[in-house]
Amino acid sequence: MLGRLTPGACAQVTMVVNQQQNRNMATLKAISMRLKSVKNIQKITQSMKMVSAAKYTRAERELRAARPYGEGSVMFYEKAEVAPPEDEPKELYVAITSDRGLCGAVHTGVSKVIRNRLSEPGAENIKVICVGDKSRAILQRLYGKHIISVANEIGRRPPTFLDAAKLANAILTSGYDFGSGKIIYNKFKSVVSYSQANLPLYSQKAVESAPKLAIYDSLDSDVLQSYMEFSLASMVFYAMKEGACSEQSSRMTAMDNASKNAGEMIEKLTLTFNRTRQAVITRELIEIISGAAALE
Repeated sequence: MLGRLTPGACAQVTMVVNQQQNRNMATLKAISMRLKSVKNIQKITQSMKMVSAAKYTRAERELRAARPYGEGSVMFYEKAEVAPPEDEPKELYVAITSDRGLCGAVHTGVSKVIRNRLSEPGAENIKVICVGDKSRAILQRLYGKHIISVANEIGRRPPTFLDAAKLANAILTSGYDFGSGKIIYNKFKSVVSYSQANLPLYSQKAVESAPKLAIYDSLDSDVLQSYMEFSLASMVFYAMKEGACSEQSSRMTAMDNASKNAGEMIEKLTLTFNRTRQAVITRELIEIISGAAALE
Protein backbone atom coordinates (compact mmCIF):
# COMPACT_ATOMS: atom_id res chain seq x y z
CA MET A 1 0.00 0.00 0.00
CA LEU A 2 2.76 2.43 0.97
CA GLY A 3 4.65 1.41 -2.11
CA ARG A 4 1.88 2.78 -4.34
CA LEU A 5 1.89 6.21 -2.65
CA THR A 6 3.75 9.12 -4.19
CA PRO A 7 6.75 10.60 -2.30
CA GLY A 8 4.71 13.72 -1.41
CA ALA A 9 1.87 11.64 0.05
CA CYS A 10 4.33 9.54 2.07
CA ALA A 11 5.84 12.72 3.51
CA GLN A 12 2.38 14.00 4.51
CA VAL A 13 1.49 10.68 6.21
CA THR A 14 4.81 10.70 8.07
CA MET A 15 4.25 14.31 9.19
CA VAL A 16 0.74 13.51 10.51
CA VAL A 17 2.04 10.51 12.44
CA ASN A 18 4.87 12.58 13.94
CA GLN A 19 2.43 15.32 14.97
CA GLN A 20 0.19 12.80 16.75
CA GLN A 21 3.18 11.28 18.54
CA ASN A 22 4.46 14.72 19.58
CA ARG A 23 0.98 15.68 20.83
CA ASN A 24 0.74 12.51 22.90
CA MET A 25 4.22 13.02 24.29
CA ALA A 26 3.37 16.61 25.19
CA THR A 27 0.22 15.41 26.97
CA LEU A 28 2.20 12.82 28.89
CA LYS A 29 4.82 15.39 29.85
CA ALA A 30 2.18 17.84 31.07
CA ILE A 31 0.45 15.15 33.14
CA SER A 32 3.80 14.03 34.56
CA MET A 33 4.73 17.58 35.57
CA ARG A 34 1.31 18.13 37.12
CA LEU A 35 1.59 14.84 39.03
CA LYS A 36 5.01 15.78 40.37
CA SER A 37 3.73 19.21 41.43
CA VAL A 38 0.75 17.76 43.32
CA LYS A 39 3.01 15.23 45.08
CA ASN A 40 5.28 18.06 46.25
CA ILE A 41 2.26 20.00 47.51
CA GLN A 42 1.08 16.93 49.41
CA LYS A 43 4.47 16.62 51.11
CA ILE A 44 4.26 20.27 52.18
CA THR A 45 0.72 19.97 53.54
CA GLN A 46 1.58 16.80 55.44
CA SER A 47 4.60 18.51 57.00
CA MET A 48 2.50 21.54 57.94
CA LYS A 49 -0.08 19.25 59.51
CA MET A 50 2.56 17.60 61.69
CA VAL A 51 4.00 20.98 62.74
CA SER A 52 0.52 22.34 63.52
CA ALA A 53 -0.30 19.23 65.57
CA ALA A 54 2.77 19.80 67.74
CA LYS A 55 2.00 23.52 68.12
CA TYR A 56 -1.66 22.76 68.88
CA THR A 57 -0.70 20.45 71.74
CA ARG A 58 1.42 23.19 73.29
CA ALA A 59 -1.21 25.88 72.66
CA GLU A 60 -3.95 23.83 74.33
CA ARG A 61 -1.75 23.22 77.36
CA GLU A 62 -0.96 26.93 77.69
CA LEU A 63 -4.62 27.85 77.18
CA ARG A 64 -5.70 25.93 80.26
CA ALA A 65 -3.27 28.00 82.34
CA ALA A 66 -4.43 31.28 80.76
CA ARG A 67 -8.18 30.81 81.24
CA PRO A 68 -8.27 32.13 84.85
CA TYR A 69 -6.87 35.48 83.64
CA GLY A 70 -9.76 36.18 81.31
CA GLU A 71 -12.52 34.59 83.38
CA GLY A 72 -11.44 36.43 86.53
CA SER A 73 -11.44 39.81 84.80
CA VAL A 74 -14.88 39.25 83.30
CA MET A 75 -16.24 38.08 86.66
CA PHE A 76 -15.19 41.37 88.27
CA TYR A 77 -17.26 43.35 85.74
CA GLU A 78 -20.23 41.03 86.19
CA LYS A 79 -20.24 41.17 89.99
CA ALA A 80 -19.81 44.96 90.03
CA GLU A 81 -22.55 45.23 87.37
CA VAL A 82 -20.50 47.53 85.17
CA ALA A 83 -22.50 48.94 82.25
CA PRO A 84 -21.58 51.15 79.28
CA PRO A 85 -22.06 54.85 80.08
CA GLU A 86 -25.07 56.36 78.34
CA ASP A 87 -23.39 59.74 77.81
CA GLU A 88 -20.39 58.21 75.99
CA PRO A 89 -21.42 56.52 72.73
CA LYS A 90 -17.88 55.90 71.49
CA GLU A 91 -16.93 52.23 71.21
CA LEU A 92 -13.68 50.39 70.59
CA TYR A 93 -13.42 46.96 68.96
CA VAL A 94 -10.21 44.92 69.16
CA ALA A 95 -9.87 42.16 66.52
CA ILE A 96 -7.62 39.32 67.73
CA THR A 97 -6.14 37.57 64.67
CA SER A 98 -2.59 36.91 63.42
CA ASP A 99 -0.33 37.40 60.41
CA ARG A 100 -0.49 33.82 59.17
CA GLY A 101 -3.00 32.13 56.90
CA LEU A 102 -3.80 28.61 55.65
CA CYS A 103 -6.02 28.01 58.66
CA GLY A 104 -9.57 27.97 57.35
CA ALA A 105 -11.98 30.76 58.29
CA VAL A 106 -10.39 31.65 61.64
CA HIS A 107 -9.51 35.23 60.72
CA THR A 108 -12.52 35.71 58.45
CA GLY A 109 -14.93 34.91 61.28
CA VAL A 110 -13.52 37.59 63.59
CA SER A 111 -13.46 40.18 60.81
CA LYS A 112 -17.02 39.29 59.79
CA VAL A 113 -18.34 40.05 63.29
CA ILE A 114 -16.77 43.51 63.21
CA ARG A 115 -17.78 44.10 59.60
CA ASN A 116 -21.42 43.35 60.41
CA ARG A 117 -21.33 45.78 63.32
CA LEU A 118 -19.74 48.51 61.20
CA SER A 119 -22.50 48.13 58.62
CA GLU A 120 -25.20 48.92 61.19
CA PRO A 121 -26.42 52.42 62.16
CA GLY A 122 -24.21 54.27 64.64
CA ALA A 123 -20.98 52.88 63.22
CA GLU A 124 -19.48 56.37 63.02
CA ASN A 125 -18.76 56.13 66.78
CA ILE A 126 -16.82 52.86 66.45
CA LYS A 127 -13.07 52.52 66.04
CA VAL A 128 -11.12 49.31 65.48
CA ILE A 129 -7.68 48.09 66.55
CA CYS A 130 -6.48 45.17 64.42
CA VAL A 131 -4.19 42.66 66.11
CA GLY A 132 -2.65 40.85 63.15
CA ASP A 133 -2.38 41.65 59.44
CA LYS A 134 -5.20 39.32 58.41
CA SER A 135 -7.95 41.36 60.05
CA ARG A 136 -6.42 44.59 58.69
CA ALA A 137 -6.36 43.17 55.15
CA ILE A 138 -10.05 42.18 55.35
CA LEU A 139 -11.32 45.43 56.92
CA GLN A 140 -9.00 47.92 55.23
CA ARG A 141 -10.77 48.17 51.88
CA LEU A 142 -14.26 49.10 53.08
CA TYR A 143 -13.72 50.27 56.65
CA GLY A 144 -10.19 51.68 56.63
CA LYS A 145 -11.31 54.95 58.21
CA HIS A 146 -12.40 53.07 61.36
CA ILE A 147 -8.97 51.47 61.94
CA ILE A 148 -6.82 53.50 64.31
CA SER A 149 -3.99 51.04 64.98
CA VAL A 150 -2.55 47.74 63.70
CA ALA A 151 -0.29 45.28 65.53
CA ASN A 152 2.05 43.17 63.38
CA GLU A 153 4.26 40.14 63.93
CA ILE A 154 1.45 38.22 65.62
CA GLY A 155 1.27 34.43 65.40
CA ARG A 156 4.88 33.63 64.55
CA ARG A 157 5.54 32.67 68.16
CA PRO A 158 3.22 31.69 71.01
CA PRO A 159 1.75 34.81 72.65
CA THR A 160 3.13 35.83 76.02
CA PHE A 161 1.83 38.11 78.76
CA LEU A 162 4.49 40.64 77.77
CA ASP A 163 2.95 40.82 74.29
CA ALA A 164 -0.48 41.29 75.83
CA ALA A 165 0.84 44.04 78.14
CA LYS A 166 2.29 45.90 75.15
CA LEU A 167 -1.02 45.63 73.30
CA ALA A 168 -2.94 46.81 76.37
CA ASN A 169 -0.63 49.80 76.68
CA ALA A 170 -1.14 50.58 72.97
CA ILE A 171 -4.91 50.49 73.49
CA LEU A 172 -4.78 52.79 76.50
CA THR A 173 -2.40 55.25 74.81
CA SER A 174 -4.16 55.22 71.42
CA GLY A 175 -5.69 58.64 72.14
CA TYR A 176 -9.22 57.37 71.56
CA ASP A 177 -11.48 58.00 74.57
CA PHE A 178 -14.03 55.19 74.41
CA GLY A 179 -16.82 54.48 76.85
CA SER A 180 -17.10 50.77 76.13
CA GLY A 181 -15.99 48.19 73.62
CA LYS A 182 -15.34 44.55 72.89
CA ILE A 183 -12.43 42.22 72.27
CA ILE A 184 -13.47 39.92 69.41
CA TYR A 185 -11.63 36.60 69.31
CA ASN A 186 -12.02 32.91 68.44
CA LYS A 187 -13.05 30.74 71.38
CA PHE A 188 -11.63 27.23 71.25
CA LYS A 189 -14.11 24.38 71.71
CA SER A 190 -12.52 21.24 70.28
CA VAL A 191 -10.02 20.18 67.64
CA VAL A 192 -12.58 20.72 64.88
CA SER A 193 -14.74 23.40 66.45
CA TYR A 194 -14.41 27.04 67.49
CA SER A 195 -16.69 30.05 67.60
CA GLN A 196 -16.43 33.82 67.76
CA ALA A 197 -16.78 35.34 71.24
CA ASN A 198 -16.16 38.70 72.86
CA LEU A 199 -14.85 40.15 76.10
CA PRO A 200 -16.13 43.50 77.44
CA LEU A 201 -14.10 46.68 77.52
CA TYR A 202 -15.03 49.59 79.82
CA SER A 203 -13.54 52.94 80.59
CA GLN A 204 -12.48 53.83 84.11
CA LYS A 205 -15.41 56.22 84.34
CA ALA A 206 -17.85 53.39 83.62
CA VAL A 207 -16.27 51.20 86.30
CA GLU A 208 -16.31 53.98 88.89
CA SER A 209 -20.04 54.49 88.34
CA ALA A 210 -20.87 50.79 88.73
CA PRO A 211 -23.69 50.29 91.28
CA LYS A 212 -22.05 47.42 93.17
CA LEU A 213 -18.44 48.57 93.15
CA ALA A 214 -18.71 49.25 96.88
CA ILE A 215 -18.55 45.51 97.68
CA TYR A 216 -14.81 45.76 96.99
CA ASP A 217 -12.94 47.53 99.79
CA SER A 218 -10.09 50.02 99.45
CA LEU A 219 -10.68 50.95 95.84
CA ASP A 220 -9.39 54.46 95.28
CA SER A 221 -8.69 55.99 91.89
CA ASP A 222 -5.05 54.83 91.66
CA VAL A 223 -5.85 51.26 92.65
CA LEU A 224 -8.73 51.12 90.20
CA GLN A 225 -6.58 52.46 87.38
CA SER A 226 -3.87 49.91 88.11
CA TYR A 227 -6.42 47.12 88.15
CA MET A 228 -7.97 48.32 84.88
CA GLU A 229 -4.58 48.16 83.19
CA PHE A 230 -3.89 44.67 84.54
CA SER A 231 -7.41 43.52 83.69
CA LEU A 232 -7.09 44.71 80.09
CA ALA A 233 -3.73 42.96 79.69
CA SER A 234 -5.19 39.77 81.21
CA MET A 235 -8.18 39.73 78.85
CA VAL A 236 -5.99 40.42 75.81
CA PHE A 237 -3.63 37.63 76.91
CA TYR A 238 -6.53 35.21 77.34
CA ALA A 239 -8.04 36.18 73.96
CA MET A 240 -4.69 35.72 72.23
CA LYS A 241 -4.25 32.27 73.77
CA GLU A 242 -7.76 31.24 72.71
CA GLY A 243 -7.11 32.56 69.21
CA ALA A 244 -3.74 30.82 68.93
CA CYS A 245 -5.20 27.47 69.98
CA SER A 246 -8.13 27.84 67.55
CA GLU A 247 -5.75 28.83 64.75
CA GLN A 248 -3.46 25.84 65.21
CA SER A 249 -6.35 23.37 65.42
CA SER A 250 -7.95 24.90 62.33
CA ARG A 251 -4.66 24.83 60.41
CA MET A 252 -4.14 21.20 61.38
CA THR A 253 -7.63 20.33 60.07
CA ALA A 254 -7.14 22.40 56.90
CA MET A 255 -3.80 20.76 56.11
CA ASP A 256 -5.30 17.32 56.73
CA ASN A 257 -8.09 18.06 54.25
CA ALA A 258 -5.58 19.48 51.77
CA SER A 259 -3.46 16.31 52.03
CA LYS A 260 -6.51 14.14 51.39
CA ASN A 261 -7.52 16.25 48.39
CA ALA A 262 -3.98 16.04 47.01
CA GLY A 263 -4.08 12.26 47.43
CA GLU A 264 -7.29 12.07 45.41
CA MET A 265 -5.78 14.25 42.68
CA ILE A 266 -2.69 12.04 42.59
CA GLU A 267 -4.83 8.95 42.09
CA LYS A 268 -6.79 10.57 39.25
CA LEU A 269 -3.67 11.96 37.55
CA THR A 270 -1.88 8.61 37.85
CA LEU A 271 -4.84 6.84 36.25
CA THR A 272 -4.97 9.44 33.46
CA PHE A 273 -1.21 9.15 32.90
CA ASN A 274 -1.33 5.36 32.69
CA ARG A 275 -4.28 5.41 30.29
CA THR A 276 -2.61 8.00 28.05
CA ARG A 277 0.68 6.11 28.02
CA GLN A 278 -1.12 2.85 27.23
CA ALA A 279 -2.97 4.58 24.37
CA VAL A 280 0.33 5.86 22.95
CA ILE A 281 1.93 2.42 23.13
CA THR A 282 -1.12 0.78 21.55
CA ARG A 283 -1.20 3.34 18.72
CA GLU A 284 2.49 2.87 18.00
CA LEU A 285 2.08 -0.91 17.93
CA ILE A 286 -0.83 -0.57 15.50
CA GLU A 287 1.25 1.67 13.24
CA ILE A 288 4.18 -0.76 13.28
CA ILE A 289 1.96 -3.75 12.55
CA SER A 290 0.11 -1.90 9.81
CA GLY A 291 3.37 -0.79 8.19
CA ALA A 292 4.79 -4.32 8.32
CA ALA A 293 1.61 -5.75 6.83
CA ALA A 294 1.66 -3.19 4.03
CA LEU A 295 5.23 -4.12 3.08
CA GLU A 296 4.40 -7.80 2.67
